[in-house]
Amino acid sequence: MTLLPDRRLRFELRELLLVAVGAAPGALLRWQAAVQLAPAVGGEAITNLIVNLLGSFVLGFLAGPIPRRTALVLCLGIGFCGSLTTFSSWMLDVARLLEAAQPGAALTLVAVSLVAGLLCAGLGLLSSRWLFRRR
Repeated sequence: MTLLPDRRLRFELRELLLVAVGAAPGALLRWQAAVQLAPAVGGEAITNLIVNLLGSFVLGFLAGPIPRRTALVLCLGIGFCGSLTTFSSWMLDVARLLEAAQPGAALTLVAVSLVAGLLCAGLGLLSSRWLFRRR
């Protein structure tokens, strides 16, 4: 038995640290979006839409041909976007609209979220491909 941790354990700790380093600012930005942005844009549903679209763009960007992308995916994709974006809050927004007898608004929120989310992810991917295109 050796006193030094094996290589796999060190690698897993490095991955854990990368996720944690990204998660902290993502969670703080999510919290501040709810506190600062929600009153300015008309509520939590719009704020959730904005942070989810931002996360979609970032994840689309990370899906592109970025060199040495594993660390970025762990830090920005899993850590930052995982803390920033919020599927559960989006579903709660839809449920609240349905509960308030606003099915049209609920359907609009779902449709806008899906279409705009796909567009943001696509724009992120195209941006990444443009920025890191092979010469």
